[in-house]
Amino acid sequence: MAAPFLEVEGLTKQFGGLRAVSNVSFTIGRDEMVGLIGPNGAGKSTIIRNITGILRPTSGTVKFKGKNITGQVISKTVNMGMAMTNQVVKPFRHLPVIANVMVPCLCPRARRRGEWVKTVEARAKDALEFCGISDQALESASILSHGDLKRLELARAIATEPELLLLDEPFGGLNPAETKLIADSLKRLHKGGRFGRLHSEGPAMLIVEHKLSELMRIVDRVIVINFGEIIAMGTPEEVVNNKQVIEAYIGKEVVKLVS
Repeated sequence: MAAPFLEVEGLTKQFGGLRAVSNVSFTIGRDEMVGLIGPNGAGKSTIIRNITGILRPTSGTVKFKGKNITGQVISKTVNMGMAMTNQVVKPFRHLPVIANVMVPCLCPRARRRGEWVKTVEARAKDALEFCGISDQALESASILSHGDLKRLELARAIATEPELLLLDEPFGGLNPAETKLIADSLKRLHKGGRFGRLHSEGPAMLIVEHKLSELMRIVDRVIVINFGEIIAMGTPEEVVNNKQVIEAYIGKEVVKLVS
């Protein structure tokens, strides 16, 4: 049996006397899209920040492609093939949209893997085209709507050619049409379609999200946490019908929506 693509073992993170994440363990396969859900303050964003190296765990290990990357600086993690989008988007607001994407295209990994296009500008344009905002390439990022900023954030992440993509509330603040557009783009990306061409396989994904109806439509498996601990794991159908999950988080009305 192949080793897990991402393996999180006994992950714990404390901030002073507060234990935000407690002994969390899970794996993600190379071909999986996994949702990470739970109430506000449950520890979801803390988990993915510990995985990427933005935060250093108090204890526990993170392995990516079989290598221990616990506490590794994020630049090295990105160059291994892991990228992350942030819940609060912080672009270079006074630069053109395309320049925001050209910056991650300059990372060593993207430069190694982007030989099929001739210029950094061409790769950035392809990423913007995939995300549906190429028509605003020369506009200042400061004028983008919230929905377009979310698409820009995704374009910046995929410009690094990731094999694992961690997304922190990619649907946050979007209307239903925008949410569906991003969800469909993520599914297409996972299946290998990006930058205007098909790859043999797209990135694995771990998606933190509160908009459960769209999330459950695209993921293979769901991890549920509450008070920093995992309370359930399974398929979307299993999770939304889990009594403990219903009581702790989603409520009976959401079960009807996502089932």
